[in-house]
Amino acid sequence: MSKSFSANLGNKFIHVILILFSLAFIIPFLLVIAVSFSNEESLLQYGYKLIPMQFDLTAYKLIFGKPDQILYAYLTTSVQAVGGMFCGLIVMSTCAYALSRKNFKLRKPIVMFIFFTLLFGGGLIPSYILITQYLHINNTIFVYILPTLANAFYIIILRTFFQGLPDALVESAKMDGASEFRVYWQIILPLSKPALATIGLFVLLDKWNDWFTSLIYIRDEKLYTLQFLLQRILMEIDFLKNAMTYNLTMENVNLYKLPSESIRFAMAIVAAGPLLLVFPFFQKYFSKGLTVGAVKG
Repeated sequence: MSKSFSANLGNKFIHVILILFSLAFIIPFLLVIAVSFSNEESLLQYGYKLIPMQFDLTAYKLIFGKPDQILYAYLTTSVQAVGGMFCGLIVMSTCAYALSRKNFKLRKPIVMFIFFTLLFGGGLIPSYILITQYLHINNTIFVYILPTLANAFYIIILRTFFQGLPDALVESAKMDGASEFRVYWQIILPLSKPALATIGLFVLLDKWNDWFTSLIYIRDEKLYTLQFLLQRILMEIDFLKNAMTYNLTMENVNLYKLPSESIRFAMAIVAAGPLLLVFPFFQKYFSKGLTVGAVKG
């Protein structure tokens, strides 16, 4: 009886700890949402509240003041993030599969060459010259995808994961007449969903949050990424609020009450919203993919 009581008490204690731990993540997110819908004056007077003191949509009105621009930014970001993720996974997984095969004679030199790129890089100026003067993909959607198709660190992780798969699967498939590509496509990839989902999520997050590429290589406003566009809106509001020389075309917006604080939180919601819907689909593979890729090798 005492053992059962102590076990139940222990379970309840663990549940309380987990609930508190979950609230530590949920409450800040709810606070961000609340602040984004708060009035700027109430924020300055009362501070951040989980329940807005005065409900206000001014921050979202400024962000979506030009809906076409936001739509283009969402479209560009989605295409380059999703397209770059799938293209990158194909390139990196094929490279990793070849490097995981023990009968590939150039395996070690190529692995050393890939690892060398983790330690040393050419820098921004050589990259800029290559992209603008030789590849001529600046100011196009391809500048978001092609230069970042392969990541050396992710290739090594995938190679480590592939090496952990049983060799008997590959050998038996070859005995049945399967080619290397068929082994890779129909056997290796289906068994590697945890690793691919983990790497895919990392690539997706990295590309979705990319703003530097737009800053350096893009001049067409229709090709701006969402992060760069939001940053540009915020910088313009800060500048105009300080200069006090902005002629707003939107109604019911006071020049002296521009929401420089609440708009930051509104931008976080606008930028992170789609990924919050995508993450649950990757979650079941995430932990397993990280564990296998980190332990072996």
